[in-house]
Amino acid sequence: MKLQELEWLRATRPNAQGERVKIGPRGVELIQSYEKLRLRAYLPTSEDRLTIGWGHTGDDVEADTVWTREEADSAFLKDIAWVEECVNKAVTMQLTQNEFDALCSLCFNIGCSAFGRSTLVKLLNSGDFDAASKEFTKWDRQGDKILSGLVARRAAEQRLFETMIT
Repeated sequence: MKLQELEWLRATRPNAQGERVKIGPRGVELIQSYEKLRLRAYLPTSEDRLTIGWGHTGDDVEADTVWTREEADSAFLKDIAWVEECVNKAVTMQLTQNEFDALCSLCFNIGCSAFGRSTLVKLLNSGDFDAASKEFTKWDRQGDKILSGLVARRAAEQRLFETMIT
């Protein structure tokens, strides 16, 4: 795709008129492919927070928490709402749906605060999409440890971010 076509896609992004962009099916599929549905609370790694459902964390998750599929799906919808809000507020540039979806997956995983402060967002907001895309791979650690699951997830997010809409 030519740069002019990409610019046209960004210019026609729904929030060009001030509306909020929503995550698309590819973004939901990407998040759920890495979060995996779990109906009992668990620790993904020894350094993580208790997690349940589709990657949900929070004060409502305790070691003995058990959910139904409906509770997990409901929490996922609420979590997606804060992710969409965070990405919409942090990123000022026009995005394609694939770019937005990839950013939502990253934000879902690292949290709104880290996402908003990231170099990736700063580069995006300066219009340097190529450099911003390379930032995905820098979010592959938990503490000082590189995690293979995060390496794979960041690669998938980066691929989606770079995929032109056809």
